[in-house]
Amino acid sequence: MRFLLVISLTLIFSSVFGQSKNEVIQQRIEFIAQDLEAEEISLEDVFDVLNNYYDNPLNLNVATKEELQQLLLVNDFQINSLLKARDEKGAFNTIFEINEIEFWDLITLENILPFVMVSKVEEKESGSLKKYLKEGKVEAFFRYQRNIEDKAGYADVTDEEREESSKYYWGDPNKLYSRIRYTHSTDFSIGVTMEKDPGEQLFGKTQPKGFDFYSAHAYYSGSKFLRKAVIGDYQVQFGQGLAMWTGYGFSKTADATSARKNARGIRPYTSTDEVRFMRGAAVELGVKNFSFTTWVSYKGADGSVEMLDTLDSEEARLASSINLTGTHRTTSELERQNSLQELIYGGNIKYENRNFQVGLTAVQQAYDAFYQRADRLVNKYQFAGKELLNLSADYSYIYRNLSVYGEVSQSRSSNAVAILQGVSVAMGKRASLTALYRNYPKDYHTFYAQGFGDGSNTNNESGIYLGGSFKLNKEWSLNSYVDFFKSPWLKFRVDSPSEGHEVLGQLSYRPSPRFETYLRVREKDKMINASIYEGNIRPIERYKQRKYQFGLTTDLGSGWKWRSRIDYVTDQRESTGKQDGFALTQDLLYRSKKFPLELSLRYAIFNTDSYETRVYSYEYNLENVFSIPAYFNKGSRSYVMLRYTFFNEKCDLWLRYAAFVYNQEETLSSGTEEITGNVKSEVGVQLRVRL
Repeated sequence: MRFLLVISLTLIFSSVFGQSKNEVIQQRIEFIAQDLEAEEISLEDVFDVLNNYYDNPLNLNVATKEELQQLLLVNDFQINSLLKARDEKGAFNTIFEINEIEFWDLITLENILPFVMVSKVEEKESGSLKKYLKEGKVEAFFRYQRNIEDKAGYADVTDEEREESSKYYWGDPNKLYSRIRYTHSTDFSIGVTMEKDPGEQLFGKTQPKGFDFYSAHAYYSGSKFLRKAVIGDYQVQFGQGLAMWTGYGFSKTADATSARKNARGIRPYTSTDEVRFMRGAAVELGVKNFSFTTWVSYKGADGSVEMLDTLDSEEARLASSINLTGTHRTTSELERQNSLQELIYGGNIKYENRNFQVGLTAVQQAYDAFYQRADRLVNKYQFAGKELLNLSADYSYIYRNLSVYGEVSQSRSSNAVAILQGVSVAMGKRASLTALYRNYPKDYHTFYAQGFGDGSNTNNESGIYLGGSFKLNKEWSLNSYVDFFKSPWLKFRVDSPSEGHEVLGQLSYRPSPRFETYLRVREKDKMINASIYEGNIRPIERYKQRKYQFGLTTDLGSGWKWRSRIDYVTDQRESTGKQDGFALTQDLLYRSKKFPLELSLRYAIFNTDSYETRVYSYEYNLENVFSIPAYFNKGSRSYVMLRYTFFNEKCDLWLRYAAFVYNQEETLSSGTEEITGNVKSEVGVQLRVRL
């Protein structure tokens, strides 16, 4: 039996380490993002964690619970059983021993192999300037992207016309990005990020300081009293995301039992999302199993602010909304830039050991203007005021094959209480089950939260989620979930209380690391405003949408890999009847074994009856760029990306060209983004230098 295990692991080693670093990480991120429906998404923090562990493999003989959770590749039972085995039997001698631990299997081991190792435990030397300079790494990114076709917003008009109208952009179509970062393993990081979005000026009349967005941080983590400290831009994550969570936070994915979030406390911020981050300072202090984290953030927000005719000076400014795009291209967008000042501070007290964790969090948020949404029925229970206080308590407990976790949070502005409670059960290595209940009242208020749910806001929703993951045998596995939810009040595009459900099932077949195929079926049954109706009152109707997806990946040998995917979507509703959507995607990946060259090719065709039957498809892009474009109407999508490594692997150069070609369109998009013609293409160039 052990001989067969050695053979299996040897094959896995050869397969995993035959892949490039970029390919390994892209595959992990694609799995996380495959069910996300957003054309642009920020996953830099996930990439940075995996990238760092690839360069600095995590020693399983000293790895902490938090470090293992950051991998996003192992569950609570596997983490707990590994730590328990290490406590009882001592350090591991080889990676082969991991597979013999309860709840671990070959597939999990294969997933984490590029990011972990087993080596002798050595006493950790205290940090010093000489040590950091000798062992640290410097990494610099320089990126250029641009849409090739002319858009209406870039028309050649005078500055007076741009000032009087928001139909025109002040800047050029170029998107520029630069990042320089120094890191020492996982305990020290200092970096600067700069970005200019398309349409924004660079060292121009409206942007005299150069780039539109600057971000910088200095971060340290240790194992003694001072556990973490950061100055500049950073992220904050606690509990299950009901009161405070910035950065990436998933909900429903094809991994049906991954409903629980693993908070990372404070982390440095390196993304280009110009809204959802903290700016200031934070520190985590700890003694044994206790820790205390506190932070303060002060930064500008792009609010729609107007002056009121009132004698009360404190209520003279009214903010009715906050723009979350972070773009400053037109006169109206520039007028909103940093028009609202946001102060956030808070604290978290936590006790944690291997099996149990409990934490208390307080978050105070304040604006320098009175915040109140527009006077519409849908906004009746939204937050109104200048200050918002959230209090929460969270916990998690693991006993053998049972894991329970949850969070209770109150917004003091309305005294509404949000609740999330989850439980997971592992039945050996073959199966695991998850159940999760959440109840977010319609008047629960929070600005920085990402609680598990069907909607994007952690309010006006309650539901029950049931998920299961089953390993039928060595080759076959099944993931499935069902989620029932309802909203007691109005929400975006639904002008009444509503309810619905979502079901997903994915059957996978993987006879070897060189071949994998899967079939996924997902159904959404929801309520929505009717798009076609008569009279003055818009009715509500149910719609049922089904998505069928078949995927196949095979290693062709000699560095070539082929991937094929078929998507079919149906949408049924009373106002429009049944609509269909179809997409066929073919990818060809090549990595030369003789030359430092990688090639990614895609060609896809699609035909959908409307935008409602669109297909989202994850694409390989420049490193740290993540795109999931929507395929709709009738046409084709293609891209080619080349990566070349040179100067002893110190430099990487990416070149990418991508294009949509629509069959029956004379113009694309509308307003400032309107393109004359049926082609929408883009080009990207990126250079990375590592020292």
